[in-house]
Amino acid sequence: MKLPSAGAPHLTYCTNIHAGETWPEVQANLERYVVAVKERVARDRPFGVGLRLSALAAEALADPGQLERFRDFLRAHDLYVFTINGFPYGPFHGVRVKEEVYLPDWLDPARLAYTDRLARLLADLLPAEPGLEGSVSTVPGAFKARVRDEADAAHMGDLIVEHAATLHGIRERTGKSISLALEPEPFCHMETVAETVSFFEQHLFSTVAVKRLAALTGLDGAAGEAFLRHHVGVCFDACHMAVEFEEPDAALRALRAAGIRIAKVQISAGLRVHLGGRDEATLAELRPFADGVYLHQVVQRRDGALTRFLDLPEALEAAARSGTAAAEWRIHFHVPLFKERLGAFLNTQDFLRRLLAVLRVEPVSPHLEVETYTWDVLPEEHRREDIVTAVARELDWVLDHLAR
Repeated sequence: MKLPSAGAPHLTYCTNIHAGETWPEVQANLERYVVAVKERVARDRPFGVGLRLSALAAEALADPGQLERFRDFLRAHDLYVFTINGFPYGPFHGVRVKEEVYLPDWLDPARLAYTDRLARLLADLLPAEPGLEGSVSTVPGAFKARVRDEADAAHMGDLIVEHAATLHGIRERTGKSISLALEPEPFCHMETVAETVSFFEQHLFSTVAVKRLAALTGLDGAAGEAFLRHHVGVCFDACHMAVEFEEPDAALRALRAAGIRIAKVQISAGLRVHLGGRDEATLAELRPFADGVYLHQVVQRRDGALTRFLDLPEALEAAARSGTAAAEWRIHFHVPLFKERLGAFLNTQDFLRRLLAVLRVEPVSPHLEVETYTWDVLPEEHRREDIVTAVARELDWVLDHLAR
């Protein structure tokens, strides 16, 4: 739904909260959940869909007949698609996902082919409304351990520029503008804002990148660089940024100073935990959050220094073994926005409030998307509501804070 806040952004929620890998499963989720959420929060106006498509579902939706039936469904329910989550390629619920979620990554041509398909699908679905653009969010290059050297980083940049050439072809063919949004995340090649700026400057906005785009599209010089800067940007995930102890104002300023466009903001919250000494009670209460499905990276701050743990079980084991002096943990576990406290823990709502205060008065991004995909693995005492009620509460919480 289009908002009256600065820049008139579009707000939705990401349908990756609903388990579904095949197109029939995705379609059933849209019919069952998205229509019901719209009824709660946007009954009398168009409601945007944050569509998540696996590679399998995207292949099925690419069938012209299937695509036309989906357009009919959207029209019938006053829905429109403006953003796609193209981060998880394969299964995302009910199986071990962990670090496999990044595969195939931007070292692999399969990631390019998948993202090209998503961009073409989005161009086919995006309403021909003046000023309305589309976005596809994606993995931040690769899992950090997968990138061995600068040659690997350069190869990722090459594939991303090749995708930008696809986006140029889409614009020439349809007149529609689609952007790629790389989503920095803990333990990935683009983890911090500083690492993200460095990758963009070295591999996406460089003279080499502009020349490569020129060879693929005929755009050269200033026109090629301008195209890359507009169509290749970041997905600013609030949970990820808070976990990294970034500050919202400083992070946004750094991206703006580097000329990196924020194609999408994912409005999400992580966990905050305060520890001191051998805090057995706190560790025991944290263990139910250590599920076997998702990677829950932990960043610890103690005396101003940051220590990183790949997953929550690793952090729990280290703390149980040696204890810890007074420290704060921030955990990559997407929790409901409106639950500032989860038992003994806080969420990163403070970061989110400060971010939303900026979004209220500055046109930071055209796309805002609530993303709390871990609902199924959240300890039961923290998910008493049904999914429709929880999602509607999250959207209402965002709307309330943007209106203040």
